[in-house]
Amino acid sequence: MDSKAILRDIKAGNFQAVYLLHGEEPYFIDELSNAIEKYALEEHERDFNQSIVYGKDADFPSLLNDLRSYPLMAERRLVILKEAQDFKQLDNLDAYVADPCLTTIFVICHKYKTIDARKKIIKSIGKNGVLFKSEKVREYQLGDWVQNYVKALGYGITSKANMLLAESIGNDLSRIVNELDKLSIIIEKGSTITDVHVEENIGISKDYNIFELTNAIRDRDILKALKIVNYFESNPKAANLIIIIPNLFKFFSQLMRIHFLPNGSRESLALALGVPPFVAGELAKAKNNFNPKMIAANIMLLHEYDLKGKGLGNSSATQGELMKELVFQLIH
Repeated sequence: MDSKAILRDIKAGNFQAVYLLHGEEPYFIDELSNAIEKYALEEHERDFNQSIVYGKDADFPSLLNDLRSYPLMAERRLVILKEAQDFKQLDNLDAYVADPCLTTIFVICHKYKTIDARKKIIKSIGKNGVLFKSEKVREYQLGDWVQNYVKALGYGITSKANMLLAESIGNDLSRIVNELDKLSIIIEKGSTITDVHVEENIGISKDYNIFELTNAIRDRDILKALKIVNYFESNPKAANLIIIIPNLFKFFSQLMRIHFLPNGSRESLALALGVPPFVAGELAKAKNNFNPKMIAANIMLLHEYDLKGKGLGNSSATQGELMKELVFQLIH
């Protein structure tokens, strides 16, 4: 069952006795647990019928008592176990979830990793409740995800603004949503979010960011690339070597694939690489600047400087010096 379907049921008041929300992406887990907290009880019912406990502090007998208690002047009780990955007695809940109290909604929030599918608790909840596995949005899906989220807010977003967010923040959905929600407060509904909005309100420069650095390397524009690296050196929060290298690796990997794809049309490349058509078009142009031999050499360089950035084989060079060396060699 996907998060949207679960969310629809929650908003419609169709609740299950047990929810196990687990997986690598915390955003969807928070979204669902917050929705249950909002819709399961009326405001005046919460004082006596809602318990929120955290894995590190949870005491099994007390938790079980909460789960088995009857609601007071309400239709149901709500018990949320947050940070369940830190609850050492999680397996002991199997007996309860196999035969849950029907007047209690029990929500288990297990973040950052999935629970082994072979465990009894997984099988029991599969029969008696809702089992939701929260997976990371893949990099190639991030642009579409942002666009859909923005659309749901009632806005549009330009391709460059979308790319700025994706390249600068990565697939940290909670942070992306937080930044977009802030923009929705100050930008008129129905407007299109641009790179200028992102620069002025989120603090990501439209000229000095990883997206523009990749473009400068793509165009083999050494002056622009070094100017951006100098900015990064002076503003370490904007970007660092550890963030830059995976983005450049992605760029050169895509470029290598383009050299060997049979159909070179923009639409075919976009489909094969899982990127928007305008990005595929820019990558196709870069193909002429880097042949496969150069790309392979650059991928080796990225591996070398990744190790240096982590302190292996590097005893004195600063992050800024390493960035400049790397950019110069990638272009030349």
